[in-house]
Amino acid sequence: GIVLVLTGLYLWWPRGNAASAFVPNFRARGRALWKNLHTVTGFWMSALLVIFLISGLSWTGIWGGQMVQAWSTFPAAKWDNVPLSDDIHASMNHGATNDVPWALEQTPMPASGSEAGITGVPEGQAVDAGSIIALGRALGMEGRFRLAYPGGGNGVWTINRDSMSGDGGDPFIDRTIHIDQYSGKILADVKYEDYSLAGKAMAVSIPFHMGLMGTWSFLLNVVFCLAVIFVCVSGLVMWMKRRPAGASRLAAPPEPAEMPFWKGAALIAVLVSLAFPLTGLALLAVLAFDVLLLGNLPPLKRAVS
Repeated sequence: GIVLVLTGLYLWWPRGNAASAFVPNFRARGRALWKNLHTVTGFWMSALLVIFLISGLSWTGIWGGQMVQAWSTFPAAKWDNVPLSDDIHASMNHGATNDVPWALEQTPMPASGSEAGITGVPEGQAVDAGSIIALGRALGMEGRFRLAYPGGGNGVWTINRDSMSGDGGDPFIDRTIHIDQYSGKILADVKYEDYSLAGKAMAVSIPFHMGLMGTWSFLLNVVFCLAVIFVCVSGLVMWMKRRPAGASRLAAPPEPAEMPFWKGAALIAVLVSLAFPLTGLALLAVLAFDVLLLGNLPPLKRAVS
């Protein structure tokens, strides 16, 4: 998707009448009209599409789980003098329910059973669900937030508010508080401003991606999805209009006599491949298929040409 966006913008880049690249030209006819509508719509949706694609990549196993999340992990070293558990925050997420923000998933959990922490539940009160909820309200947890019970002897109470999970429409409200199950002391209090730069970017872009930032966000997603569908359909229409006359197969359009811009497009593909390694492997696989198979098996080449 990112390769398509960047190479599409490269081919779109105005070379002449710049206004026609930004405003639909309804006076055009036939393939020219489809091409104009395709490029103008593609330009205006391209920035949003890149944001949605990159934020969606947060859930992938390689680029999201092994690369970006490693950059955004909250450093447990900020919790000075707090004992840490062998569990990480991801252990709190079960199925479709996210009980901790994405930026905290790989960070070790604090452990109960020490004298560490600052005053949370007032001394003399029982440390139970009622007192923990009251503590959350006292700390400014407005609206909806979630409560996680301690798991095991060194587990902690956790109160959490996370826009990615639909707790509110403002991503800057993210907050996760861990409380010792025995003393009621606060062991950790993590807010949006404590995240790394990558963590902050994901905290904003993921609810934006999911349309969870209010009605305007939902409507924007609907319009955006309709624009994506139109670009796909208009691309198919342009292919139909450009395929060889009388061709009934899924034939590629005839190769242009000159392709003066291929070097820039190839450079974009290389740069994207470096940023997203699996994209590079996919492009190499397609290139190998084209060179090794299509070039050496005439029947196969005729079937797809």
